[in-house]
Amino acid sequence: MQDRPFEALSVDTLAVRLADVAAMRDTLGEDPTAWRAREVGDGNLNLVFIVEGPRGTVVVKQALPYVRLVGDSWPLPLKRSFFEYHALTRQAARAPGRVPEIFHFDEAQALIVMEFLSPHIILRKALIEGREPPRMARDLGLFMARTLFRGSDLCMPAGARKADLALFSDNVELCDITENLVFSDPYFDAPMNRHTSPQLDPLVAELRADRDLKVEAQRLKHRFAAGAETLVHGDLHTGSVMVSEGDTRVIDPEFAFYGPMGFDVGMLLANFWMAYFSQRGHESAGARDTMRAFLLAAIETCWEAFRAEFTLLWRTERTGMLYQHSLFEDQGDALGAQQALHHFMHDVWTDMLGFAGIEIHRRILGLAHNAEFEEIEDLDMRAACEARALKFGRHLAVNRRAIQSLTEIGALAEMLDQGEVS
Repeated sequence: MQDRPFEALSVDTLAVRLADVAAMRDTLGEDPTAWRAREVGDGNLNLVFIVEGPRGTVVVKQALPYVRLVGDSWPLPLKRSFFEYHALTRQAARAPGRVPEIFHFDEAQALIVMEFLSPHIILRKALIEGREPPRMARDLGLFMARTLFRGSDLCMPAGARKADLALFSDNVELCDITENLVFSDPYFDAPMNRHTSPQLDPLVAELRADRDLKVEAQRLKHRFAAGAETLVHGDLHTGSVMVSEGDTRVIDPEFAFYGPMGFDVGMLLANFWMAYFSQRGHESAGARDTMRAFLLAAIETCWEAFRAEFTLLWRTERTGMLYQHSLFEDQGDALGAQQALHHFMHDVWTDMLGFAGIEIHRRILGLAHNAEFEEIEDLDMRAACEARALKFGRHLAVNRRAIQSLTEIGALAEMLDQGEVS
């Protein structure tokens, strides 16, 4: 397939097209006529197939030369599968067991054959259904600490890190999507924006006239564009995580690039907060008080696992060019290294809060929305849930430097959700 011009796969052509791929035959069985494919992609960009055979099952993911959500009027380069493949291989090495195993990569056809995860489901779906995956919060905190620390100048040799930065710097088009759809479009009447109208119209007008908010959004955009601290997933939300009772896996890092450490953490926690504010719209089968408590606890567990593991790695794997042991521990100054860590983590914390606030806004006001809100059929109820989240996001983005704890943030979320503040 390497010499063949790009051609999108289909359920009917997949077996014939991939019949010569050894990894497919090894995993599914030698006879391609016995393979059964179904297309399950529900994301914004790609084709995703589950392929079953006599021996087992795989997932085949193929990029398209356009944004699937919009169509061929929005072209997009196929090379994003190249960045996804390379990000997955690095994440597998830095956080073993937390991403799917890769069986085959075809750059020309922009496709990846990977492990089929079962009985896993998408985390976003699990949360909408009211499930409480017991391990996911800690697993995700550890994943972020390990991948973000080990992909940075705190740990990597300088030459290897600069070479990696150069490789991922070519992921221009997907960074451009984030730079515009996340940080700019929600704050003016951009052509592809949409929101629950007319219910949210007054609040949307207020946010778009909010000078402080727009300035902070652009300061965060500047951090995103200029803060090449580490290899980040780039699109880490509850739709990019698969969970079972005993396992957590992170998928879909095609937006990977070198950016601020707080970006992945903020994106993920924002999606937990949005799930929290959506709960009143999913109470047709009963109250969701337990689920609300679970989500706030999961946010604290995730951040605490991230902070504790990052601290451990700081002490045990800080071998890069930043904050060298020769300046601190080797001179008997462990306290100096701890002081540097506190400053570093404070910056990550502040960035995380800002990125979380902006992510909440773009998921309600921009092009790509979250199912937690979209599946609330009563539009007045949906708008009420979204309005609380929008106000919460504004508070995080604008006041992030003054916010001290997740306990403080959780209390604000509860007051907004219960209508005690407006």
